[in-house]
Amino acid sequence: MKQLIEQNLTIAVSRFLADRNLHPEKLPAIAIDHARDTQHGDLASNIAMLLAKPAGLPPRVIAEGIRNFFPATEGLERIEIAGPGFINFFLAKTAYLQIIPDILSDGLNYGKSTAGKGRKILLEYVSSNPTGPLHIGHGRGAAYGSVLANLMQVAGYDVTTEYYVNDAGRQMDILAVSVWLRLLQLGEHPDLGFPSNAYQGKYIEQIAKDFVSTDTALPKADIDALSCLLALSIDEDKKLDQIIAYTRSTLGIKPYETLFDFTLGKILAEIKQDLLEFGVSFNNWFSERSLITSGAVASCIDTLQANGDLYEADGAKWFRSTLYGDEKDRVLIRENGQMTYFASDIAYHLNKFERGFDEIIDIWGADHHGYIPRVKGAIAAVGKDPEKLTILLVQFATLYRGKQKMQMSTRSGEFVTLKELRNEVGNDATRFFYVTRKSEQHLDFDLDLAKSHSNDNPVFYIQYAHARICSVFKQMHDRALDFDQQLTVEQLTPLTEPHEQNMIKALTRYKEIIITAATNREPHMLAFYLRDLANDFHTYYNSCQFLVEDINIRQARLCLIKATRQIISNGLGLMGVSAPEEM
Repeated sequence: MKQLIEQNLTIAVSRFLADRNLHPEKLPAIAIDHARDTQHGDLASNIAMLLAKPAGLPPRVIAEGIRNFFPATEGLERIEIAGPGFINFFLAKTAYLQIIPDILSDGLNYGKSTAGKGRKILLEYVSSNPTGPLHIGHGRGAAYGSVLANLMQVAGYDVTTEYYVNDAGRQMDILAVSVWLRLLQLGEHPDLGFPSNAYQGKYIEQIAKDFVSTDTALPKADIDALSCLLALSIDEDKKLDQIIAYTRSTLGIKPYETLFDFTLGKILAEIKQDLLEFGVSFNNWFSERSLITSGAVASCIDTLQANGDLYEADGAKWFRSTLYGDEKDRVLIRENGQMTYFASDIAYHLNKFERGFDEIIDIWGADHHGYIPRVKGAIAAVGKDPEKLTILLVQFATLYRGKQKMQMSTRSGEFVTLKELRNEVGNDATRFFYVTRKSEQHLDFDLDLAKSHSNDNPVFYIQYAHARICSVFKQMHDRALDFDQQLTVEQLTPLTEPHEQNMIKALTRYKEIIITAATNREPHMLAFYLRDLANDFHTYYNSCQFLVEDINIRQARLCLIKATRQIISNGLGLMGVSAPEEM
């Protein structure tokens, strides 16, 4: 109904302007909002006030004119002008009733639309370095990206999801060296030192133990030389780089690659399994190494060189990113000849553009905010349109256990993994809580609340509404009462109670919420909507009987709550949350 009113309002505005021979250069967007106060109608628009300046007329004059030219609309009871020029629309009580048979007819498919017009979207998210298990910060990005992908698909976008595997570079070398040093400690050198800036977690020791079980022989190390390196009193990062070089030299190319690939495979397999259990899957897993071995990174650097966007200084090659709005130029090739992550990222984004997507969406942690100008600048430098790239930032979540704030660090190993969180509070609460706030807002994850079976726990409250409706239908079957969900709008007219009217209006907003949440990239809108719908139902449940003697009222009410159950189920499904029948 809202869409129809909006369409007819557009017609009325055009007719009014034509009648007055007015031709404003730029018309404001014509939009309808739900009225906050039912005394001001069901829907409202401020278009008359927005038109006042370009039309050169008082807003109330414009509002009256629009009302006069408004097309006859079935279900529209009256239009009132209020205040300085608000246009308020009052709908007939039966105007919303069609939503019930529509929902019951479409079932699981209700909510789908063509709003996205089939636009091809590449959505990349999580993309955590495979240097350790996923922690709760990664989990928020995973939940946000997963729900957003679901919303956009239902809203009519053609979405491809992707995980970018950073399986090259210094961090991966540090990871391999960390495992090798643990291997030596597990063997004949338990007292061997260990760099403070290597990866410390227990998972490193476990990978080393798993490698031992493969009976793969590695070349012997010169422990005295290695101990001397570990004892050097120099910058820790420089020391670690020397240890990496020593490890590569000692092991040789093939054995080092064997250890490297084994370590990468173990962690990546765990990440994939962790995400799969969390209800997150990807169409593509894209390897950074593939960009290097295919020559894509080198080709990208050659292009920038040919365009005059590279220069040499201090033995390194720099990208002139300040020409494209960045705060300083960026290194692409270090003085030791190694490519930076940024060099790979440029090639990766160029690859994305070359695959023909209409829009490319990256979901990054908020700590990557400063990375945006250089990436967009590099896209422009290689001849692509940076406006086709949307970067969404996700603040990390902070977990509280009671009043204790949990610390996370993949180097020290003192972090709470996503798996640990899921095991403690369950997938449903974890996924739902992650998307209860805007992605760019900080999230304090209340562990005690997530585990509670109380009305203050939003996911429990919503699931309980679904279970309550299921219990009503179980009672109906136990009492051998008839139910026909194929009711016409005329047969639904007994739904006149205020609580029923509120619920019916809420149901009509579901499709709108899906489209808006997908378009604005704001999954939290669906979480809020479901919470409000559950509240409407619980209020209705506590005030009215459903299995009443009057068959007409009973049938109508059962249709209403069954439609409500369907919307709750569909909405929770998009969030990757279960809809239990019993609780």
